[in-house]
Amino acid sequence: MLKELKPAILMLLVLTLLVGVAYPALVTGIAQLAFKSQANGSLIERDGKVVGSMLIGQPFSDPKYFWSRPSATSPMPYNAGNSGGSNLGPTNSALEDAIKSRIEALKVDDSTQAAPIPVDLVTASGSGLDPHISPAAALWQAPRVARLRNLPLDKVEQLIAANTQGRTFGMLGEPRVNVLMLNLALDAIG
Repeated sequence: MLKELKPAILMLLVLTLLVGVAYPALVTGIAQLAFKSQANGSLIERDGKVVGSMLIGQPFSDPKYFWSRPSATSPMPYNAGNSGGSNLGPTNSALEDAIKSRIEALKVDDSTQAAPIPVDLVTASGSGLDPHISPAAALWQAPRVARLRNLPLDKVEQLIAANTQGRTFGMLGEPRVNVLMLNLALDAIG
């Protein structure tokens, strides 16, 4: 039995070192050299402090800021440790109630806005962590942000345009605006 056990243990050690140590170290080293920012979470720093990640949404409730999509994560919004959607289908009354309450909240928070509310301001993304909103959702919020910051509306709209990312490779996905980056740019101008 020892004769059969010795090669099995040796093979376990060799494969553990190869697949559990050498390969991860190689991949981590390549990632740190070629994609340092992405490999470290695409963190955004201001004044030496991490303020967020380009990859994970954050809640913004101050009306002077652009607001993110709603988050369906629990027990708190934008909980990266519990990523996932609400799993509520289009015929579920709980989803309908949530959307109606979000619409009402947006109308209360900006009673001067009469334009239709973009869908991404009242529905959560599949992960519940989406850091982006559509350009339409950003433009819908622009009058409120401009008014509360005493900025010209066209200046805020230019800021949205400057922070709008196009389709990936010109054909994948939809144009989008990273809410954190837009709010940081907004803070930079006043």
